[in-house]
Amino acid sequence: MELLTGPKLWELIKHLKQWLTNLNRANEKRQAQSVAALRSVIVAARNTAIYLRQVQETGKSCHNSEAKLSEHWTRLGFELTDLGLSKLAKRCDITGRFWAEPKQFDQDFLAKADVGLARMEQLARQMLAQVTP
Repeated sequence: MELLTGPKLWELIKHLKQWLTNLNRANEKRQAQSVAALRSVIVAARNTAIYLRQVQETGKSCHNSEAKLSEHWTRLGFELTDLGLSKLAKRCDITGRFWAEPKQFDQDFLAKADVGLARMEQLARQMLAQVTP
């Protein structure tokens, strides 16, 4: 797992701090929507990990499963954008686009986009820790 350092880490911390400030001012409904969306990121990451394990163990991919993953990640991107979580939303959008057409991105782009499943789950957990008691 790659650790974020320098400007990339600072940008993420600044974004998270601004989002938390806005969330603390938000009403209960918006806070609940944010918590639900962040939990959905964790669920999507785990479902994707299960699919990847299945492909690795069987050697067979499934276009229907990939379509569902693409739709789920894309919807999460929209939902997170609406909630003001643009950094995580962008990662979800890229992941949704990847599952729609994996060959459109090279490994270098994906590494720079920081869209690993463990990393996205970690970000969602960090944000959840700030908003849930």
